[in-house]
Amino acid sequence: MSEAHHSFCHRDEEPEKKVLYIVGTPIGNLLDLSPRAINILKNVSLICCEDTRNTRKLLNFFKIKNRLVTLNQHNINSKIASILSQLKSGKSVAVVSDAGMPLINDPGDKLVKCIKDNFLDVICIPGPCAALTALVCSGFSCSKFIFYGFITKNKKDRKEILENIKQSKYPSILYESPNRILKLLDDLQEICGGQREINLARELTKKFEQHYGPNIEEVLRNLSNIKPKGEFTLIVNGYEDKKLSSIEALDNIKKDLLDLMKAGLSHSSAANYLAKKHNIPKNKIYSLVTNQT
Repeated sequence: MSEAHHSFCHRDEEPEKKVLYIVGTPIGNLLDLSPRAINILKNVSLICCEDTRNTRKLLNFFKIKNRLVTLNQHNINSKIASILSQLKSGKSVAVVSDAGMPLINDPGDKLVKCIKDNFLDVICIPGPCAALTALVCSGFSCSKFIFYGFITKNKKDRKEILENIKQSKYPSILYESPNRILKLLDDLQEICGGQREINLARELTKKFEQHYGPNIEEVLRNLSNIKPKGEFTLIVNGYEDKKLSSIEALDNIKKDLLDLMKAGLSHSSAANYLAKKHNIPKNKIYSLVTNQT
């Protein structure tokens, strides 16, 4: 971008009439709220938030006084008409979530679509996002990724998602609560193997921010003796198809396969174990030993 295209605003930005503002808020450290966001929250006609108690704490910290209304997954369908009416009457409205960017794993997309369908403007005031914050700290490629948020508890759908993560060439981003993070890691280990690279982040931007790695097995070992606390953001690195090209690598894996079979494992079970261990497709391991019973 050339210098001529840069634009910096050094004065307060007055909210425009008939505009819905999507305002990013801190994911932990309150000082991450931008000056532009502070100004918009001060001057819009009203603020829609998930929980008025949480948002009131943020506003009080910055000495902001404004009208709050609740907007969450339980009431959003009934609130859309009212918000649209207020915008059409010339008011400006801000939408915030309890933490991070609104609409990212939060309700609100129906509201934005309705506003745009009525030819009114929607403007985003950028702010923190746990998914991107964790991704750029992971050491994994950031150019392409898949965001899942909180994945379903439904066994069939959950397994399908985890299988997709196993085969994905790109990093996968997931959110999980402290009381379910070990279950998620166990499920991932079962499907992706313990050596799959991950970066697990907790308490992002807060005083006790932590990052765990480098793989599922090691993270589970580190978490086994502690009670997980805080919200977790998990980055699962993309699958790398490691070619079995060297004679030595082939011979070593073939020897391990034979040893496991001699110890009593079936051909299929032994191949499955080694496939997960080395992050290599099972059929490649299985074919190293043929005509075995």
